Amino acid sequence: MLDSLSGWVVRHRVVVGLVWLAITVVGLVLAPSVSGRLKSGILLDSAAYTANERIAAQYGGSASDPGVVVIDLPDGLTVTSDGVAAKLRALDARIAKGMPGLREISFASTGDQALLGNGGRSTILLVYPPQAGRDVPAAVLDQLTSAARTALPEATVHSTGLNALASGSASSGHSSVMTELLIGALGALIVLAWVFGSVLALLPLVMALISVLTMQLFIYALTFVVPSATVPFNPAVQYIVALLGLGLSIDYSLLIVNRWREERAAGRSNAEAVQAAMRRAGHAVMFSGVTASLGLFALIVVPVSLVRGVGISGLFIPSTATLVALTLLPAVLSKLGPRLDWPRRRSSGKVSRFWTWWSHTVIRHRVLAAVFGLAILSGLTGVAATMNIAQPTGSALVGTDAYADGLRALEAGGFPSGTLTTIPIWVPSSGQAQAVAASLDGLSSVHGAVAPTGASWQRGGSGLVVVLPEREVGTSDAGTSLDDVRRTVPHGVLVGGHAAQQIDEADATYGAFPLMFGLVALVTFLLLARGLRSIMLPAKAVLLNAVSVAATYGVVVIVWQHGIGTEALWGVPGTGSVDTFVPMLLFGFLFGISMDYEVFILARVREGYERTGSTHEGIVEGISRTGRLVTSAALILFFSLASLASANDITVRELASGMAAGVVLDAVVVRMLLLPALVSLFGKVNWWMPGWAARLLRLPPASTPEPPARGRAALNVGDA
Repeated sequence: MLDSLSGWVVRHRVVVGLVWLAITVVGLVLAPSVSGRLKSGILLDSAAYTANERIAAQYGGSASDPGVVVIDLPDGLTVTSDGVAAKLRALDARIAKGMPGLREISFASTGDQALLGNGGRSTILLVYPPQAGRDVPAAVLDQLTSAARTALPEATVHSTGLNALASGSASSGHSSVMTELLIGALGALIVLAWVFGSVLALLPLVMALISVLTMQLFIYALTFVVPSATVPFNPAVQYIVALLGLGLSIDYSLLIVNRWREERAAGRSNAEAVQAAMRRAGHAVMFSGVTASLGLFALIVVPVSLVRGVGISGLFIPSTATLVALTLLPAVLSKLGPRLDWPRRRSSGKVSRFWTWWSHTVIRHRVLAAVFGLAILSGLTGVAATMNIAQPTGSALVGTDAYADGLRALEAGGFPSGTLTTIPIWVPSSGQAQAVAASLDGLSSVHGAVAPTGASWQRGGSGLVVVLPEREVGTSDAGTSLDDVRRTVPHGVLVGGHAAQQIDEADATYGAFPLMFGLVALVTFLLLARGLRSIMLPAKAVLLNAVSVAATYGVVVIVWQHGIGTEALWGVPGTGSVDTFVPMLLFGFLFGISMDYEVFILARVREGYERTGSTHEGIVEGISRTGRLVTSAALILFFSLASLASANDITVRELASGMAAGVVLDAVVVRMLLLPALVSLFGKVNWWMPGWAARLLRLPPASTPEPPARGRAALNVGDA
């Protein structure tokens, strides 16, 4: 099939070039419009999501985590002292007038004892944003703090909140997709220049640019095809498409161009070299692209819109990179390849001395190599077992800023840290609100429940009750408050809140994980079994991929949960947890993408085995021919993903740094150490394909391997 495709592309290269030129121009024109079609937010079929939607419709952002203003009075004064109560009421009026839309709950407006601490010497104001899906900005908290200090000059005033603590622990800089794309491209160019030593280094980058623009077009089209009410595409999708698309496109182009140079060095004409490169490397690229696309697409089984949006988008990332590599790239090589291969300071015709030595060393010490590699993966997998996917506690986000002082003042004033994650409750009849609040006040896991009145808190006949839990809901130290509240409220009353919805998201996400893993593992196994004509190699690949992803989880835990290196690299402390969606998305990306290296290496090992009839010689040929290529490809993908880790979004940072670490771990430990060691240990078993399996997979009859070549003499060993 690829022979026919490459032949057609070469014959019609002008048409192919013009088509891709038109697509690129359209992509350049529409790329700036993509971000406007993306929407924040998540769709979910859960009780908390339903409650939050109802709350948002009538009470704006009251389901968000609140901003908290803490007011501490000096000794001898309480909130009921002469003059203090009047100042608190005046403060409420000033906030209502100066910050319209902001919803506030205070002792002055409710008289609720849950808002008092230290015998009345401390009180808090709970403030919520006007709109759903937003947080109270740190700047608004600063304004509230200033207003409270002006109204009560005798008091000590602090402010805090989960959003404020998180923003105080993150860099305030903003980086665009284009900036990160340029950083990733620059790193890739350095590696490509080292690999090719000629103007050819620019060719994979050009292919990548065209691929990324085409992917942006696909995303733009998907926002019209897929209803936003069903799957809203999150802005994080644009980051992922740009940087992952850049890395994959360069990897695929690198493989084909490198094989084309090998064939040219072997004495073939340019047209013959293009055909041979497409037949061998093109087949590996096509196989890898299909496997990676399906791995990412499997994310759609997760019933959370954010993950599904990434899964739908992910279907087009490897597939678009593959399409460009199999059509436009051979057209360019057939016309301009020899002229671009200048000044050609590095030859592709020789086998690397280093990787030849490495393959022989691993084979000679295969048991030790396998034990060492598995020990690394097992150790990191053990660390992954301690992963905490709950939200970070306020104390984990505490730094040295004013909002950290606010959290300490909150707890010193007699209020629990659970105040940072209040639980909003929608009551269908406002007349029930006080009774619901009274029933919740008696729970030991609840500090208090407030039923504010007024137009801001009673609308359309309904009312809102706000619960102050003892512990922070949604964290690893959450306690039982949310479950207790859900069991206590009467039928028809809806329990919501940002943290409650995140818990439901985690349950839905990881409830679907076994199904997703099963689908990905099965499809990957079948595709590899057909492509490699083996049962053992695909089984080993699926198992090692799973262990490799688990080991990557361990790296994420070390870096982000425990904060080892985050201060030096990002200037932020560890979060004490890993974002809920990161492990799931990491699996979808890494399981599919790591198959690139598996296919690249094993395809060449299989080629060597079929030529020589020796597994040993097949391994040496495969590793010596692909070792430098795979490590270079891993470096390119690493640079692309590492640049994405500078994004000012904690989820994107964790995901990008995890993928970058996973790519390097997989390329170095799994593919360059464990793969040759295990293939060597399995020997002839690697190529076992029973007749019934071959018939089931519709495989053609196996070809007979050529007579073995004479050891190393079969390889043209040159400089690394």
